[in-house]
This record gives sequence, structure tokens and C-alpha cells, in this order.
Amino acid sequence: MIPEINYWAVILATLSSMVVGSIWYAPKVFGTRWSQLANVSMEGTGRDAVVPMALTVAVSFVTAWVLAGAATIAWHFYEGSYVVAAVVTAILLWAGFTAARFVTHDAFEGRPSGLTAMNVAHELVTLAVMAIIIGVWPPAGTV
Repeated sequence: MIPEINYWAVILATLSSMVVGSIWYAPKVFGTRWSQLANVSMEGTGRDAVVPMALTVAVSFVTAWVLAGAATIAWHFYEGSYVVAAVVTAILLWAGFTAARFVTHDAFEGRPSGLTAMNVAHELVTLAVMAIIIGVWPPAGTV
């Protein structure tokens, strides 16, 4: 059984990840520091970003879809506020999966801890924004 999902909220949450990423990794925010820590050049053409951007949209859609389903399951279990269920679910999924995996992989790959912290924080903000969007726009008939 697939839980109730508001696909309009999922689409908006997907787009929000692009907005958060474009702000987070802007040169005047964390982009310059990120490129130094990740040893990635900020030089290049728009063509160089097409495949990574397409992958980001696809993966962000999957993330938003899973979060929307998990939030609905959590809301049915705990009842109460749908927004709270969505945000708490996002934080728990971030801590248990995203942050834990980033820390493990980055430690074995010898990445700078500052890079790990920056990327993990970005994921937390991205998921929190997605959760708020999904939470304030629950599926019809759930709230």
C-alpha cells in the first residue's frame, strides 16, 4: 500500500531543493569554500552542469516523494499536526540515513571535516524546507 501523497507538494518540494542548492552553493554564500574543500573548479560552461542538474532534479523528486510518504505514515501513527510529523520525520531520516552515511563515507575517503559538515548541513536545510512544504500542503483527506 502506498500512503496518501500530495504530488503537487512533492513537485514544489523538488523545486525547493534546487533553490536551496543554488543559494547554498552560491559563491558569496558557501560556494567558494565548498569548491576549495571539495577540490572542484567553479569554472566551466553551463553545459558542464546539465547532467548533474538533471540527476539532482530526479534524486530530489525521489527524496521528496519518500519524505511525503513517510510523513503521511508518521502522521497516521502519531496523529496531531501534519507539519510536525513531516518535519520530525525529515530530521530523523536525515540523521539516520543522510548524515550518518555522509560522515561514514567522507571519513573513509579522507574528505575534510569542514566539507562533510557543510554538505550535511545543506542536506538538513534541504530536507527541512521540503518537509515544511509537504507539511503545510498535506494530501487531501488526511487532515
